[in-house]
Amino acid sequence: MTDLFDQSAASAAYTAKDIEVLEGLEPVRRRPGMYIGGTDEGALHHLAAELLDNAMDEAVAGHASMIEMSLAAGNWLSVRDNGRGYPIDPHPKFKDKSALEVILTTLHSGAKFSGKAYATSGGLHGVGSSVVNALSERLEVEVVRDRVLWKQDYARGKPLTPLINAGPMPNRRGTLVRFTPDPEIFGTLRLSAVRLYRLCRSKAYLFRGVRIRWSCDPALIPPGSEIPAQAELHFPGGLADSLAEELGSTSKLVVPVWAGLADLPDAAGRIEWACAWLDNGDAALDTYCNTIPTPQGGTHEAGFRAALLKGLRGFGEQRGNKRTSVITGEDVTGTLSAKMSLFIRDPQFQGQTKEKLTSPEAQKVTEAALRDRFEHFLAGDPASADNLLAYVIERAEERIRRREAKDTPRKSATRRLRLPGKLTDCTRESREDTEIFLVEGDSAGGSAKQARNRETQAVLPLRGKILNVASASTEKLRQNQELKDLIEALGCGVGDRFRLDQLRYGRIIIMTDADVDGAHIASLLMTFFYRELPELIRAGHVFLAQPPLFRLTQGSKSVYAMDDAERDRLLKTAFKGSAKVEISRFKGLGEMPPAMLKETTMDPKRRVLLRVMTLPEARAETAEMVESLMGRKPELRFRFIQDRAAGAGELDV
Repeated sequence: MTDLFDQSAASAAYTAKDIEVLEGLEPVRRRPGMYIGGTDEGALHHLAAELLDNAMDEAVAGHASMIEMSLAAGNWLSVRDNGRGYPIDPHPKFKDKSALEVILTTLHSGAKFSGKAYATSGGLHGVGSSVVNALSERLEVEVVRDRVLWKQDYARGKPLTPLINAGPMPNRRGTLVRFTPDPEIFGTLRLSAVRLYRLCRSKAYLFRGVRIRWSCDPALIPPGSEIPAQAELHFPGGLADSLAEELGSTSKLVVPVWAGLADLPDAAGRIEWACAWLDNGDAALDTYCNTIPTPQGGTHEAGFRAALLKGLRGFGEQRGNKRTSVITGEDVTGTLSAKMSLFIRDPQFQGQTKEKLTSPEAQKVTEAALRDRFEHFLAGDPASADNLLAYVIERAEERIRRREAKDTPRKSATRRLRLPGKLTDCTRESREDTEIFLVEGDSAGGSAKQARNRETQAVLPLRGKILNVASASTEKLRQNQELKDLIEALGCGVGDRFRLDQLRYGRIIIMTDADVDGAHIASLLMTFFYRELPELIRAGHVFLAQPPLFRLTQGSKSVYAMDDAERDRLLKTAFKGSAKVEISRFKGLGEMPPAMLKETTMDPKRRVLLRVMTLPEARAETAEMVESLMGRKPELRFRFIQDRAAGAGELDV
């Protein structure tokens, strides 16, 4: 048997001659992914970001007020600032090289390690400029210091010329770096005007004091793009301006947005933020540290989320809302659109691409800086804060219900399997222009089935008054057959299985009798949708039909009245002569002839529908009303009736 540990065989295959020592910038060219994450389009634009970050560090440090970025033909990009300029004097350790050449040809060289030259900066590892140089086919640098212009050219990380004194330059200062990426590394990839312009805009938003001038060869702008060939980007409002531009006219729960800028204690840095809670939409939280985007979040984002959660909980406790205890950070940030930018000393990132902040102290300083300010913001506008709190509690309770719910999986509209026995479905399989009528009992269901358009209208009769979900236990809800049938017919599921795109009908129409009992049934159904399927209300899928209560006939003329007041008005205005007007009161939809039901209530060309909505600005009031009228405390309903008893006595019923 061969000895697996035969030393002579091992030594023959692997010796000291196999050990390579990569010097200078050769490691970057051999393994670019270690420094910029790969060689794809995102990595290519990381080179531009490195140079722009260096210029931004000069601006944040107070030494530059203007940055220019220009994209030219031949895949050439230049970044210029009016800061102090790279040092050009001989480096004390490498006396035969200028400090400029050391910066551009030596990994881990820079002025950002000690914190003396930059209190806060995005460049931390001393590899940004040297990596750009290593991965460029050509790179040209110009530095103006003490009104003298210095130049040097490089190719693939190696100097082509010495540092050259190009003479006086009295009206300029700062650094210009111009480069074209190396095709040996990036192949045929080209720098994108769209991505670069957006990068400039984001940086301008992140630091209010800077102006960024953008220019681009018009031939490099994609057709149909709104990217300008020239622009000066300056946003005095900072992140608040950025968020306002992104959201536009999007409906918000709290107006105005919560935004601000604050210094951190002990001159440790500063923080800026802008937050808006949307009535509908996906969460979007963009965080930055020292102008570096952190798409994977990190410790500063954890502190931000903790500040919002604790601040809102504290406000809820002050308001005596016992339901506040169920909310989590996920509930608070569910539809939060926000931007947060932190400036701190010596931040620690995960990897050279800096997509996640790992500095332990960032969580503490962020939470401390924002929590008190958030609580003051809430206390300053109690009505809006109550509305936000109600919204967050609603999300929390919805999350809990989803976790507990056990519903029947959706059945495909095309398969038509195991749909509720009493459902009379429509023939159209797509959701477009289809609707389901929820009616009270088999009698009304029979009339509705005869009056419907078979292609687009489905009918589901419900037995009497459904379960009041606001006062019923979760177990009772699970066992209720009427609600099971309804959920199964809709097809979108409930709880954690809810999928709006699987809803089988475009409109869900509650069609009940035009009397007190019908109003009660409609209220129970609306409560069900509000508590168990609020997404359908928010998406505008739930409606109330408006069947008439009276028919008024004089000879061959008939008109319909929705209520007593309209009946009295029509008696005075709709008929002529002294002939008697016959008034018929419909006892229920089941007694209305199908043709008449179609004409008055089901025909899309003639009927009136009311869309069921929850107003974002009245979310707290809506939640309180539902709890009072439909919840488990009868004393609240009794109080509601008492408060309105006098007015109810005056109604003509």
